Amino acid sequence: MFKEIGIFDEMKQTLDKLNGKGILLIAGDPPNPMTIGWGTLGVIWNHSIFTIMVRPTRYTFPLIEKAMDFSVCLLSDSFNEQLAFCGSKSGRDHDKIKECGFTMEPGIRISTPYIASSYLHYECRIVHKHFLDPVTIDKSIDKRFYPKKDYHMVYYGEIQGVFSH
Repeated sequence: MFKEIGIFDEMKQTLDKLNGKGILLIAGDPPNPMTIGWGTLGVIWNHSIFTIMVRPTRYTFPLIEKAMDFSVCLLSDSFNEQLAFCGSKSGRDHDKIKECGFTMEPGIRISTPYIASSYLHYECRIVHKHFLDPVTIDKSIDKRFYPKKDYHMVYYGEIQGVFSH
């Protein structure tokens, strides 16, 4: 069972998880969980937005490119092994949902499902996307995070709801 909470009620906990072991991005059909450690929560265009980034080399990239939405799931520390697996293995080679023992539940407000064992999840509708511009990125960031010049696509997801389980 879940309850809807305020969009920014768990912002600190979400950012702490992003900065720690990560959280799971779910996108695509069939859905693929991918551990992310970068993202932002905020307000843009008078909308509550969850911004995520995906490199074109990732298996998730063509899946999210076809999607209209995505979910972001927070898991307890007892799932750290699964988070590590989903961040280091590709959906090209693994059925991460099956191998991690995840059960998916239908999205409440979007078509993308969420992980039933998550204690919190965000449901987001993609309202904009763009590639990072290598011309305008700080040179030290470019050197450190983009030595292969594989710049992320940035997805802006309007938050449709946040649900606590």
